[in-house]
Amino acid sequence: MVEEFAKKITWLGHDGFRIDAGKTVYFDPYQITGGPEADLILISHEHFDHCSPEDVAKIQGPKTVIVTEKDSAKKLEGDVRVMAPGQSLTVEDVKIKALPSYNTDKDFHPKDNDWLGFVVEMEGVRIYHAGDSDFIPEMRELDVDIALLPVSGTYVMTDEQAVEAALAIKPKLAIPMHYGAIVGDEQNALNFKKALEGKVPVMILQKA
Repeated sequence: MVEEFAKKITWLGHDGFRIDAGKTVYFDPYQITGGPEADLILISHEHFDHCSPEDVAKIQGPKTVIVTEKDSAKKLEGDVRVMAPGQSLTVEDVKIKALPSYNTDKDFHPKDNDWLGFVVEMEGVRIYHAGDSDFIPEMRELDVDIALLPVSGTYVMTDEQAVEAALAIKPKLAIPMHYGAIVGDEQNALNFKKALEGKVPVMILQKA
């Protein structure tokens, strides 16, 4: 079931993804050329490479719902719904839970900002998008099928720390992200996959 669902996930580069599973859901679209009109756009935090109004405009239609945190909401137009960590929301049969996303050993993403990761449930599959996060204690409490985890280091966890996160989360599938655009490269993703061989299945997606 998870393997079949994974075919509906498209990596758009950096932390950006599109899921086409009944509804069209985007996470953090950045430097995209366009794409199918979004039913739902989830934006983790206000940094330019995650909250990009010009990229949102390329996929936003009159009925598109945007779910984000308070800082990003100020930069966006349309049907924008604000969440804080711990809150839940259902949009068009898509269940959304907002989770904390923050740094533990650096200051780029302070916990007090209440920036977000998301668990989204579609077609009975739970997908976790970590946002720009380090390996945080809250990850140990997750029960998800697919985990989208940053691996580049610098602003987020390193690939070694992402391995620790994946082992704690125990998803049925892990997909690396946050590389190949601003920091990090494919080697980070390959390191992540190799370290998890025989422990957690990893799929490295090619950028669409």
